[in-house]
Amino acid sequence: MKYGFDNDKYLKIQSEHILARKAQFGDKLYMEFGGKLFDDHHASRVLPGFQPDSKLKMLLQLKDEAEIVIVISALDIEKNKVRSDLGITYDEDVLRLRKEFINVGLTVGSVVITHYNGQGSADAYRARLERLGIKVYYHYTIEGYPNNVALIDSEEGFGKNDYVETSRPLVVVTAPGPGSGKMAVCLSQLYQENRRGVKAGYAKFETFPIWNIPLKHPVNIAYEAATADLNDVNMIDPFHLEAYGKTCVNYNRDVEIFPVLDAIFDAIYGKNPYKSPTDMGVNMAGNCIVDDEACRDASRKEILRRYYKSLCNLADGKGTESEVNKIALLMRQCDIKVTDRKSAVAARKRKEESGKEACAAIEFEDGTIITSESSDLLGSSAALLLNATKHLARIDHSIRLIPESMIEPIQYTKVNLLHGRNPRLHTDEVLVALSILSSKDENCRKALACLPLLKGAQVHSTVMLSEVDNKIFNKLGVLLTCDPVRKK
Repeated sequence: MKYGFDNDKYLKIQSEHILARKAQFGDKLYMEFGGKLFDDHHASRVLPGFQPDSKLKMLLQLKDEAEIVIVISALDIEKNKVRSDLGITYDEDVLRLRKEFINVGLTVGSVVITHYNGQGSADAYRARLERLGIKVYYHYTIEGYPNNVALIDSEEGFGKNDYVETSRPLVVVTAPGPGSGKMAVCLSQLYQENRRGVKAGYAKFETFPIWNIPLKHPVNIAYEAATADLNDVNMIDPFHLEAYGKTCVNYNRDVEIFPVLDAIFDAIYGKNPYKSPTDMGVNMAGNCIVDDEACRDASRKEILRRYYKSLCNLADGKGTESEVNKIALLMRQCDIKVTDRKSAVAARKRKEESGKEACAAIEFEDGTIITSESSDLLGSSAALLLNATKHLARIDHSIRLIPESMIEPIQYTKVNLLHGRNPRLHTDEVLVALSILSSKDENCRKALACLPLLKGAQVHSTVMLSEVDNKIFNKLGVLLTCDPVRKK
């Protein structure tokens, strides 16, 4: 991989910058933490060299000062909202996050249930957490939030919320996903701390958009593509331009809400310490880009992947045409064409030549492309894994890694005993078979050893894949796209 981001520099200067911001306020800093802490794969894709757990490692440098508060909306609990990347509900993800934080040595103080309005599902969830020994607080729905500043800054507004007890000077407020109410929790705590005579401040840590690179930089446009379903739009921060005469990038929601935040800060402090929404941020990622062209290229590929994903979501009934159209427009801004994805072109060519509906292709970093098609024995993704690992292990393509005599009994079990309709082996079944054979077969052993080399490779399928194949490619770090075609 060609690196475009200095991860070591990022860990150093990011933690230093957060500590400097905390010192600016005195007693305590509430830091709204946007994006993903453990598995920020979007950042690692558009900033090659950024590690998915970079933000976690940065926090570990501050672990003696920091504690974490996890926020979940009662509305998300009620509708069983699911994290699409992990396939688990937000309420389960809160427990997962808490466990992961504690396992690495971070302090988790409590869970805050926001948008509470007497929901029975939220009450049941609170009781469940308290049985596990977890502190839980309620923050209530405030009528007219965020525009009704007079009500917000009153005993019937923020004053009605439970005061979240914290013990560390740096309070990191995070959540399973967007719309959970992280900012409102931070602001409510500022109101409550101010009443108690505690000098507390607020800062926002969100990686994207990156404020100190151009508005139309592909890294920033890739963020718009990633949030097309939220309809986020990057824009020049007009408040920062007016205050400092400098051009900085922010996004519409922060810009639109800043006048309201300005009024809330005035009500709490008497004066807003920030002159712009960009001022509130503490993100230093833009200072750690060391190869701009590598980041631009990676981001263009990410935008194109997002386009294919939006097409598949639309075909599955999970997306909208407006999302597809928005990403298509972003592609035009970056001069990206669908034919730029070489693995897609190769997979479709194999489909045309073979007459098979399901074909696939993988492109490696050096430009090598390997293709596959479905057969009576293997699905196209399973065949692609075998073809790709044989190429990497320098095993002759004519060699069968898994003998037909081993595949047939597996197919019999799938169809006749488990009542499946598809006898072809999936990717997970192929990997299990390879693992069994590797104890006695050197080629299978060599093929398995090459699996880590698939990370970062570009794969395309001419049909939408099963959940099993999707998960296997995801675990291997393969960057997958599919044509919006359901298997027949």
